[in-house]
Amino acid sequence: MVGVTVAPWPLVDNSTCRHCGAHVTDRFRRVFGDDDDRALRCGDCDTNARLSRGSAAGVDVSILDPETSLGRHGGEADA
Repeated sequence: MVGVTVAPWPLVDNSTCRHCGAHVTDRFRRVFGDDDDRALRCGDCDTNARLSRGSAAGVDVSILDPETSLGRHGGEADA
């Protein structure tokens, strides 16, 4: 009889942000991600204020999105 070992790690690679493709750590995904440890947004494409309210888990938050609101995310609006 042949023994089969089940891998203790997921077969799906969730190490990238689903929105921008940037690398996200396992810890970031566990803390901020959805129930499947996937990050739908990350610090490269969203603000800390939005991430802390659930945007990385797919929650609609009331804070403006930096991609659709000029001058957000630490920058100035382009003239």
